[in-house]
Amino acid sequence: MTPQDLQSIAMRWFEAFNAHNLEKLLSLYDDEAQHFSPKLKIRQPETGGLVIGKDAMRQWWQDSFDRLPTLHYQVTSLTASSDRVFMEYVRSVAGEEKMLVAEVLDVKDGKIIASRVYHG
Repeated sequence: MTPQDLQSIAMRWFEAFNAHNLEKLLSLYDDEAQHFSPKLKIRQPETGGLVIGKDAMRQWWQDSFDRLPTLHYQVTSLTASSDRVFMEYVRSVAGEEKMLVAEVLDVKDGKIIASRVYHG
């Protein structure tokens, strides 16, 4: 895939996430994709911060959308190669301080196979 293809996937990811459209978001992922997040590690310590597969991601993100109805991401930077896109964005939730976040999406055959979130 070209860097532009991966940037397109990233932009569709932001659109789906900001619309809280869970099925559209999950359609970007491989069935066995892995997702790591420090927030997941805090809220569900038994996972060690890692969930595997769309069912686990569906539960995690549905909980996030339910708890945080104003959750919104503003993309600030995208850097892509042939199989990975590095995204920087600002996480906003009403009543909370804004947070700068970085996330890496690993892509194979047009589907996200792994995502890793980084923030303080």
